[in-house]
Amino acid sequence: MVEAAIVDLDGTVYHGDDPLPGASEGIDALRAAGASLLFFSNNPVYDGEDYVERLQGMGLDVRQGEAVSAADVTREYLVERHPGDDIFLVGTDALADMLRTADLTLTDEPEAADVLLASWTPEFGYDDLVDALRVADGDGTVLLGTDPDRTFPGSEGKPIPGSGAVINAVAGVLEREPDRVLGKPSAEATATALERLGVPAEDVLVVGDRLDTDVAMGERAGMETAVVLTGVTDRAAVEASDVSPDHVLDSLAEVGRLVN
Repeated sequence: MVEAAIVDLDGTVYHGDDPLPGASEGIDALRAAGASLLFFSNNPVYDGEDYVERLQGMGLDVRQGEAVSAADVTREYLVERHPGDDIFLVGTDALADMLRTADLTLTDEPEAADVLLASWTPEFGYDDLVDALRVADGDGTVLLGTDPDRTFPGSEGKPIPGSGAVINAVAGVLEREPDRVLGKPSAEATATALERLGVPAEDVLVVGDRLDTDVAMGERAGMETAVVLTGVTDRAAVEASDVSPDHVLDSLAEVGRLVN
């Protein structure tokens, strides 16, 4: 029995600032079935409150407390694990502001950093790689990433580089793997989602357009999973993947048949 649904955003509910056809109908169907909803994006530029406002601005039935993002997961992880550490961020000013509001300490001096946090930023460049090397000169420096999404759908649905591209570049120049990459499908992301929903994993349906994040998170946790074909995944990718969704939907509009 589906008591709750985790619904991805980019490529599932919208492309850019435009809701996808059938998104509103899918959300209404989940609500009609009595499912609790959590909209979960791996985009680290906005937090859950930002997403609620954004979705409401699209005319979608989304309510306060029903959205979360990789930025929220990252912020909570840092508050719990690195509350007194100096953090050097390769990322956006928006993410920096979110971290500061949680009383986390950011530094502009690479050599002084205890944590190197890599994330999406359209300003990423050579100087960021130089800074990353300077951070890594210190002993015991922790390398974290906000989310693994190598690409995400742009305004017309065409892929553009995401956080994963930045994280991979930083990890490559440091010749080491990140200590943790947060956001879906990490254990931290799963715990955040289940805590907000307050239901067991086996009673949750995950719907998203990515096999390696949305579906993988659900599969690992024992959730029911559905991939939609409105984002980065097509049927050929589903057939070739080691990650196997329970359902393949043309769009979110079809989700009602999974809960009725």
